[in-house]
Amino acid sequence: MTKFTVKKLNIFLLFKLPSAYFSGIRVTSINNKEAMATVKHQWINQNPFKSLYWATQGMASELVTGILVMKQIDKSGKKISMLVTKQNGSFTKKATGKITFICSDGDIIKKAIDKTIATGEGQNIVMTAEGFNEEYESVSKFEYEWSIKVKD
Repeated sequence: MTKFTVKKLNIFLLFKLPSAYFSGIRVTSINNKEAMATVKHQWINQNPFKSLYWATQGMASELVTGILVMKQIDKSGKKISMLVTKQNGSFTKKATGKITFICSDGDIIKKAIDKTIATGEGQNIVMTAEGFNEEYESVSKFEYEWSIKVKD
């Protein structure tokens, strides 16, 4: 099994998701239930309205859901495929300063992985990631539907 550490995940970003890395997205914590990543609004990731570009928010929010899926797959010891099949986002406040994205859906993933291993059938799970500014006000909320299935 791979040890999922913040340092290893940020190195993973550099080599496997360089657009996220160079946009300033960094994983700040991960455990079996929750993952967090931050990104600071800066010139390279801004939109014309001087706030964090929606695509950067999307990358950070997908990242915190995806690394929880990857961690649970690794923990299972099985070869399981994962793919985003749907995404929905909403924006409630201008995203400036440091934004923290949080996903707390680790338990949902474990149940779905256990079920796909037991039945061999693919499972779809909806996970939520929310972005908060430095005042802990919600700036955006994303839902991702992940499809997982044991590989043959």
